[in-house]
Amino acid sequence: MKEPAFIPTTEALGTVPRDLRFHSSTVTNPQRLTMAQVETFNRAGYLSGLAIFSDEEIADIRRYFDDLLARTLAAGADSYSISTAHMRHGRVYDLLNDRRIVAYVKDLLGEDVIGWGSHFFCKMPGDGKRVSWHQDASYWPLTPSKAVTVWLAIDDASVENACVRFIPGSHWFGHLTYSLTENDDSNVLNQVVDVEKLAPPFDNELKAGAISIHSDLLVHGSEANSSSRRRCGLTLRYCPADVRAELGWNAKGVVVSGCDPSGHWANSARPVAE
Repeated sequence: MKEPAFIPTTEALGTVPRDLRFHSSTVTNPQRLTMAQVETFNRAGYLSGLAIFSDEEIADIRRYFDDLLARTLAAGADSYSISTAHMRHGRVYDLLNDRRIVAYVKDLLGEDVIGWGSHFFCKMPGDGKRVSWHQDASYWPLTPSKAVTVWLAIDDASVENACVRFIPGSHWFGHLTYSLTENDDSNVLNQVVDVEKLAPPFDNELKAGAISIHSDLLVHGSEANSSSRRRCGLTLRYCPADVRAELGWNAKGVVVSGCDPSGHWANSARPVAE
């Protein structure tokens, strides 16, 4: 798909107008990625199939999540409700800071990186809920729009059990108009972007222990899981230190690489207890 020219776009979420243009990675000496991969991210808006954890390591992470999910469900919450988990769970804080994951992120965002989000998206077998086509930037009071999401596969993710789907190149259009679907109980989110005139989707199939990385402006979503297999992923959110957060979201930020010269992000310590 031909990349459209930048059209400066701002939108208020909170009190400060937001820069909702895609900002290409300017890293010229990546250490973990190749320059071809950096260029692919800039062009397509995502990278997929990056190996991180061994079978033994991801099996241990899965056991941890199984226990966390059991406690969450016993407390009356659902499988999508474990959000901002690094602020409460030391094990998730460690994953947000994992040097292997952060190394990939640095190759896109530069040396000074903030980890500010962590959310388990767990589709139980036959749960019937889809995640509609959306852009993450619509939900986040951050500016400029430079954030990325790392999607860590806790379980194998395939078309069969409703893996994430990306619309390649959609990040180049900036912030897109969406419709509200607040009364649709089958939709995990409350927004939907019309993708009819955009590129065909890419199925982000991942083996457990691998990650993908996508821009906060990339349109993505997933179908309902009608299979007998669970599909869990942990989303880890990062941005450069020069990004500003409204609505108190800077309290979520942890310096995972380099420094935060302005001191904007809270950089809270690792939580001691679960």
